[in-house]
Amino acid sequence: MQQGQPMIIMGEDAQRVKDRDAQEYNISAARGVAEAVRSTLGPKGMDKMLVDSMGDVTITNDGVTILQTMDIDNPTAEMIVEVAETQEDEAGDGTTSAVAIAGELLKNAEDLLEQDIHPTAVIKGFNLASEYAREQVDEVATEVDPDDTETLKNVAETSMTGKGAELDKETLADLVVRAVQGVTVEADDGSHVVDLANLNIETRTGRAAGESELLSGAVIDKDPVHDDMPTDFESANVLLLNDPIEVEEADVDTSVNVDSPDQLQKFLDQEEKQLREKVDRIADSGADVVFCQKGIDDLAQHYLAKEGILAVRRTKKSDLSFLKNVLDAPIVTDLDSLSADDLAVGSVERDKEEGLFYVEGEDAHGVTLLLYGTTEHVVDEIERGIEDAIDVVATTVSDGRTLPGGGAIEVELAGRLRDYADSVSGREQLAVEAFADSLELIPRVLAENAGLDAIDLLVDLRAAHEGGDAHAGLNVFSGEVEDTAAAGVVETAHAKEQAIASAAEAANLVLKIDDIIAAGDLSTSGDGDEGGAPGGGMGGMGGMGGAM
Repeated sequence: MQQGQPMIIMGEDAQRVKDRDAQEYNISAARGVAEAVRSTLGPKGMDKMLVDSMGDVTITNDGVTILQTMDIDNPTAEMIVEVAETQEDEAGDGTTSAVAIAGELLKNAEDLLEQDIHPTAVIKGFNLASEYAREQVDEVATEVDPDDTETLKNVAETSMTGKGAELDKETLADLVVRAVQGVTVEADDGSHVVDLANLNIETRTGRAAGESELLSGAVIDKDPVHDDMPTDFESANVLLLNDPIEVEEADVDTSVNVDSPDQLQKFLDQEEKQLREKVDRIADSGADVVFCQKGIDDLAQHYLAKEGILAVRRTKKSDLSFLKNVLDAPIVTDLDSLSADDLAVGSVERDKEEGLFYVEGEDAHGVTLLLYGTTEHVVDEIERGIEDAIDVVATTVSDGRTLPGGGAIEVELAGRLRDYADSVSGREQLAVEAFADSLELIPRVLAENAGLDAIDLLVDLRAAHEGGDAHAGLNVFSGEVEDTAAAGVVETAHAKEQAIASAAEAANLVLKIDDIIAAGDLSTSGDGDEGGAPGGGMGGMGGMGGAM
């Protein structure tokens, strides 16, 4: 106060939300994100149609894809999106589960806050519960051998169920397991390392997903630059080039005046000579095939064809990097330094019908999954499902543990957490119990998305687990409680541990905030129209709308 007047320390446009208002604002925003993806969970989950600002349409039920594509315009909501991104990076799957659990934790935390339990006590209880739950995951988990193909197939099929790849999941799961095993090596300490850099995915439309295949080596979706070039080599010297086979241009803008046709001809002759020298350098090195990331001049194409050299231009950077692994060859960035040592030996075969090149090294260091789909939208969703399946199978191989699916592990952990809560003193006990209730959201949502009675099934699940059946889970197709591990519904333990840890940490991060100070509105885009004002619930969520 200054002479009876309040001191103003914030700008006119600044907004501030404090105490319970701030907590309600943050919890509402986080729950809004969680509820946006809940309906996609499980084998019977629904899809979302996402239309971006350019009008491009994405149809998917992949949690991280939905959240990344949504035009989210709220700082708290973006923190929850980070949970999905972290889950995707660390475990490859379980993004929807992680976000849904985080939202449920905050919902239950809000009930505790209304009972005048301090956020610090809730946070401590959530930390205790998260740590204990992850310890129990290890106790329930089953060891799996990297060579146990049947179990790995079950992991892949469970990951793909409910996604675009489900119709042909047996065929695709077999391809996924063979692909992962093909790029798995045993380390010196006996552990298994999956090098996914040696696994590539190529997609094509016009055929059924069941016709997908696993190929040794690389698949390049490009055409030869000249019709007269040879296209098939059993044993070719291959050059990977990141340098244009074109006339070199000056670094600065220049203009040249010519007085006669002879002078013009000299310039043209000089350009032709320059191109001829580049092609001669390639031919002298002994190269039979050139995959070039940059452009190839029309005249150079003619010279290369005359030399009997196959050339492909504008090869994608990712394809060139993969070819480097497949052929164990360097990528040449300067033609002037080219030598025979820069070439690698491999076979090159052309599939004229599909318009693809198949490239395989002498000692193939990579494999390619060639995925088919009837349309572009279908094959894109299949690819997302396959990428998740590859990640979870790779995680299972390196981690070596699996868990029963169908909500079995969540109900088992919830029961153990309630027993553990009796040993926790103080108000933290209530937070541990709230954590247990939050985990049971997964079987509840699985049942709801399948059109089943969630309450009755949750009661049956609890009874089965209290009777000692730690593998009792929900069969959403029959609506019965059964041993999901025996039924082949299995998940990777690492993904579940990561989901629990990420959800707990995100919830605690939100709960610890008691004051929001924004220079402008409470949106992240700075438009000024969609921010959340004090008491105004969650801020704008872009094109998806504030109400979820």
